[in-house]
Amino acid sequence: MSLDSTEGLPLTVMSYDRFTAICKPLHYLVIMNLQLCLKMIVMVWGVSLASSVVLYTLTLNLPRCAINLLDHFLCELPAMVKIACIDTTTFEMSVFALGIVFVLTPLLLILISYGFIAQAVLRMKSKASQRKAINTCGSHLTVVFLLFGTVIVTYLQPGNSASKDQGKFFTLFYHIIVPSLNPLIYTLRNKDMTDALKNLVRVAYQSTKMKKRRKS
Repeated sequence: MSLDSTEGLPLTVMSYDRFTAICKPLHYLVIMNLQLCLKMIVMVWGVSLASSVVLYTLTLNLPRCAINLLDHFLCELPAMVKIACIDTTTFEMSVFALGIVFVLTPLLLILISYGFIAQAVLRMKSKASQRKAINTCGSHLTVVFLLFGTVIVTYLQPGNSASKDQGKFFTLFYHIIVPSLNPLIYTLRNKDMTDALKNLVRVAYQSTKMKKRRKS
């Protein structure tokens, strides 16, 4: 039920890591030292925990007047707000303000990082270096667009503009589908895994083709 935009904080940290690796490769080990990594981990966990506690407290304190039927897969914040029996305009505006902080701010920082990365890649003279840089950032950008897209649609829109089914779909998408795709998206960066996946698809295709021939 927490504002799942806090999941964007690790992606922001990862974008800074890629910015350092591509724009300042000679200073990478000095900048991304153990102390800085530990500080960023503590910051991400601390901010995520604090925002979750605040939202849990505010949402659970909303009066529900014996209405306890939740039309949703999870105890998601928008669904919990809808069954409250008071005017929740002020609460929704507060959640919207938090959404600006925890969704748009990390997204803006990520876009700024990738703006510098794009400039650095365009200045590279080697095509191999450009391909390597794009390969490094491609999987991360894919996850960024998948996560932030669904979170923005879910939280940063007027309360009555989205249907219940739409809210359920996006909740299912970023709670189950996006995390399930993450290992595949990041693994495809590995050339051996990519080659293995291609071979698997080729074998499956040839096997299907042979079965069709036998039937005919």
